[in-house]
Amino acid sequence: MNLELRTFTIRDASAEDDEHRVANFLRTVEVERIDTAYAGESWRILVHYRDLRRKEEQAQIETAIQAELNLWRSEVARNLAVDREEVMSNHLLAEVARYAPTTEIELSVIVSSLGEDAHKRGAEIVRVVRRTMEDLTG
Repeated sequence: MNLELRTFTIRDASAEDDEHRVANFLRTVEVERIDTAYAGESWRILVHYRDLRRKEEQAQIETAIQAELNLWRSEVARNLAVDREEVMSNHLLAEVARYAPTTEIELSVIVSSLGEDAHKRGAEIVRVVRRTMEDLTG
């Protein structure tokens, strides 16, 4: 998740109100860094942050994709009479849920970075991810 930036001004003439506004904002985000500078009778504050709502939303998406991939993997393993790990490793499943690839090319980047092979079932994996994303947004 990328950092976002927001700038605030705390004016000498209305410092209490401005500080209250900044404090309210800071309670809703995960702060990475704060830079300050004083110029022309006011403080300038630059907040580098991560939005907690987006972080929670991302966690919910990952959980949903993991659950659907686990169901799919179990069904495939049962049909082939093999272990679930042979269909898709736990590590690959977690990374696919984390990055949510919606094309086979995106999936191939994830798979190759892990030194794994999913070319046999790449289209199926992507289909599960897409369907899950559509269910979440539709």
